[in-house]
Amino acid sequence: MPTDDTSGEHVNHERHIVAPQRLIEDTVDPQAWHFAMLERVVRQSAEFDPVHYHVEYLHFPFSRRLACPHLTTLHWRLDTPGLEQLYHEFADIPLVSISDAQRRPLPWLNWQATVYHGLSDHLYTFRERPGDYLAFLGRIAPEKRPDRAVEIARRAGVPLVIPAKVDNADRSYFEHSIQDLFCDPLVKFCGEVTDSKKDEFLGNARALLFPIDWPEPFGLVMVEALACGTPVIAFRNGSVPEIIDDGVTGFIVDTIEEAVVAVGRTGQLNRRRCRQAFQERFTAARMAHAYLKAYEKVLADQSG
Repeated sequence: MPTDDTSGEHVNHERHIVAPQRLIEDTVDPQAWHFAMLERVVRQSAEFDPVHYHVEYLHFPFSRRLACPHLTTLHWRLDTPGLEQLYHEFADIPLVSISDAQRRPLPWLNWQATVYHGLSDHLYTFRERPGDYLAFLGRIAPEKRPDRAVEIARRAGVPLVIPAKVDNADRSYFEHSIQDLFCDPLVKFCGEVTDSKKDEFLGNARALLFPIDWPEPFGLVMVEALACGTPVIAFRNGSVPEIIDDGVTGFIVDTIEEAVVAVGRTGQLNRRRCRQAFQERFTAARMAHAYLKAYEKVLADQSG
């Protein structure tokens, strides 16, 4: 352990570099943290076998200087204007998608595998008998469509509980488009929920509403709900058809009217089957095994 003042400052600086970005949301230049980290990865790359990136494309120029193989999991949408030109320049970078749907805008990339996110099977508790409310969990953002969730709950006559985060970028949307909707007596908005409370909240819900209006690359909250045995009512966008088995672990809908009907049908679904689907497809162990196979592939490609 360093004892001099200079070393102490260096250790403190190291800690700041690995701080979660969501906890330093208001930093003037968040990219600075990433670039300092990536340069250190390059310098230490001879010690690694391989390097696995989760910072989208920021590291692409750095990766060509690595002394070891590397793999990148992309977490965001790929239909943003300008991305195609960037990826043409780095078409050799080995990539992992988090759903097959995520690949659709750029199917020609150097895809190595699709690996679904996984959770510890001890993180969430199976609950066979839910309460009588609908759940909405996620950011209060236009693409997440909390307004749809409110409308579905109103028409179904079922209470809606919304523990959700409002990022600074979405503050105006919340204040001007959503906040008044939350005054409905059926709606309870309680701010961001802690991990310790999320298990009980999701597990006691009749169903999770996932009324997205964008090509969601994955949607981890759907898996969190299934881990509790809670079915999902989701709009047909992005990864939804890959995650939800329509009529078994939830209902996939195209309209608010269909979602309202689905709310009335949730009692027909077997919550134990929802938990089983989680255990079969979305555990951390399954995810780790899939990544090990991907690592073996990039290592073999390098040595071959």
